Amino acid sequence: MTTLYSYTVASDSGFAPNPFHGYCTLACCKPDIRRRAEVEDYVVGLGPKWRGNNIVYAMRITETMGFNAYWHAKRFRAKQPDMRAGGVEALGDNIYRQVRREWRQSWSQHSSEDGGQDKGNTDHDTNGEQVLISDDFIYWGGSGPPLPDNLRGLIVGRAHRSKSNEHLIPAFREWFKRQKKRGCIGWPTEGPPAPAKKTATRRKRC
Repeated sequence: MTTLYSYTVASDSGFAPNPFHGYCTLACCKPDIRRRAEVEDYVVGLGPKWRGNNIVYAMRITETMGFNAYWHAKRFRAKQPDMRAGGVEALGDNIYRQVRREWRQSWSQHSSEDGGQDKGNTDHDTNGEQVLISDDFIYWGGSGPPLPDNLRGLIVGRAHRSKSNEHLIPAFREWFKRQKKRGCIGWPTEGPPAPAKKTATRRKRC
């Protein structure tokens, strides 16, 4: 049975969720959702109340995998963070792998201020040892639309909702299908400066 999860994105930085490199992934934060969610479930992240609870992202889960598999998968190497590079490259969420049965955390948004492993974040993130992956998603970031009136029941406080969303699944599925654009179409509210848009230049005649 399909489950529809909704929660408030406390920090829309581009890290959790990470909508870059062709996939929307949730690998850190929200361990309760990551532990329970399955392929074909939906996840909706909403902005806080003071921002109007606009939709930050919506995804249909198309794949799940453990942290070790995520770390070693070639197609997700781009999501391993490079903190020195900055920008999108510093927002990677592919940060955990086991070494001698202990979790190792790469230098990332969840590390301590000096770049070392943050035990609190490590314990919290790995409490839901599953990465949610989607290639069928819409990420608006800070420019997300308001929830339609018939989906206002998805709004939640600090935790998340799933069982109480059951009656909203048909309406949500229909709304999701109607969205013409897919992928990363916005920019994180609290992320680094957005890259400048490339403008076409007219070729001069000889």
